[in-house]
Amino acid sequence: MQKRWTVKKYQPSQEQQLQAALKIHPILCRLLVQRGITKFEDARHFFRPSLDDLHDPWLMKDMDKAVSRLEEAFFRREKILVYGDYDVDGTTAVATVYGFLQQLYDNIEFYIPHRYREGYGISMQGIEYARDNDFGLIIALDCGIKSVEYIGHAASLGIDFIICDHHLPDAILPPAVAILNPKQVDCPYPYKELSGCGIGFKLISALAQKKGFPMSGVYQYLDLVSTSIAADIVPMTGENRVLAFHGLKQVNEAPSPGIKALLRLSNLKEKLTTSNLVFVIAPRVNAAGRMDDARKAVNLFMETDEDKAFAIAEMLHGDNQERKGIDMSITQEAVSIIQNDAAMIARKSTVLFQPHWHKGVVGIVASRLIDKYFYRPTIILTQSNDKVAGSARSVSGFNVYEAIHQCKDLLENYGGHFYAAGMTLKPENVTAFQERFEAVVSATISPDLLIPEIVIDTEVWLSDLTPAFYNILRQFEPLGPENLRPVFIARNLTDTGFSRIVKDEHLKLSVRQRGGTPFSGIGFFMADKFEIISGKKPFDLVFTVEENEWNGNTTLQLKAIDIRPSGA
Repeated sequence: MQKRWTVKKYQPSQEQQLQAALKIHPILCRLLVQRGITKFEDARHFFRPSLDDLHDPWLMKDMDKAVSRLEEAFFRREKILVYGDYDVDGTTAVATVYGFLQQLYDNIEFYIPHRYREGYGISMQGIEYARDNDFGLIIALDCGIKSVEYIGHAASLGIDFIICDHHLPDAILPPAVAILNPKQVDCPYPYKELSGCGIGFKLISALAQKKGFPMSGVYQYLDLVSTSIAADIVPMTGENRVLAFHGLKQVNEAPSPGIKALLRLSNLKEKLTTSNLVFVIAPRVNAAGRMDDARKAVNLFMETDEDKAFAIAEMLHGDNQERKGIDMSITQEAVSIIQNDAAMIARKSTVLFQPHWHKGVVGIVASRLIDKYFYRPTIILTQSNDKVAGSARSVSGFNVYEAIHQCKDLLENYGGHFYAAGMTLKPENVTAFQERFEAVVSATISPDLLIPEIVIDTEVWLSDLTPAFYNILRQFEPLGPENLRPVFIARNLTDTGFSRIVKDEHLKLSVRQRGGTPFSGIGFFMADKFEIISGKKPFDLVFTVEENEWNGNTTLQLKAIDIRPSGA
């Protein structure tokens, strides 16, 4: 798949000023400037995140109302229901708030809606459960901000809601007793990009302050908060960076029994990073809701006994193995459908429907098709009872939610954001929807957006990549949106003669730049590029830098992303 390379711009004057203040390699200063860090004090907060830098939770709109309503519930011995979504953010949020409240109060339960029986967010079944079991207060985590009708119905039954949500509010808000969401237009809270679990963390922080409860009882949940931040792909800036930094520290030094069990099952030995949380922990947690019941994930996070935690983790691990098999099978079937249809290959969008496909993995399949096969806006649909339901994923720079919005007359329901969305529709509207979506995408997408883009931070010389340079580079962790792993380009490299193909599909690189010291590297699934590097002609390499341990020796190596002939 051809890719376009885009090298970021930067301000040389800001780089020079920061370099004069920090006295570190100018390339590192360039990376910092690109991330909005231009002053010494900014860099200090970036490299040394402190819990003292967290904002006062009482700055959040309605925090006083939320804490007062909780105290009223405690006083009146009301039953409290902690309600959260079935993904990583929702389950970590429930485990955090429920776990903390249990230290203060015992008349409390938690509720996770079933993905297939109830769907996303607040459900009528959930409200009926609260009514039938005499709950007077529901704390909604990572959901609720758009549930105007359901929360209004709950209010008519005498059930109050505290909403802790980070999704963008609509003009009309639910009739909750308190709404904690920094994205409300009139909320003065300084940081707007917290995860759902992060907002739950703020609620228990305020409650701990009000009750004179030690903050250590709040900070013990930072491992869950950091997991939510990594998995929910929120910006790794400001408070999120502070929370993720200290949460990762806890995960590495004193993981909870649940996370420890997941790490053991995944055979991870090295120090955990946000990447491990995203690609190792999050899929196993998400698999519970995708394949079965997400309550298992909350139980895992709450469990204090290591043997019991491991037993629950084994169930999640099994769910994830089943999920991987199903999504791979569906992906292969989807690729075959497209490849055997010339008209479909020529389209600028992919919309596929098969009634037997598993609803829990359609979003994963859509992402996989984009990443590996057909780089274009993609929707995967399946049958769910008498409705067709599906997930959409987009390519960089294209607003898939807006494209779906232009098909709204064909849909029963839809929601989402710029790069991902979900929808339901009647089976008889599928063909019309496929055609309309293709027409909208064809009319609005620019050709360059259909070519995958590699965004490169800066050009470097291989001689820049020293252990001292890398020692500072790895302090850019925790990595995530708006602070992605730095991507470099080195030009006019040549093969030393020792590069080779390994295991039929990977590249083992040995390169040098203008006669300099050889540098080793690895290019996974890049065997097709061997002809470029072995032809004795110079080539350009896009890569990240990592450490490689072999026989007790640790060296730096290049992790290749793309290769092309120099000057191409």
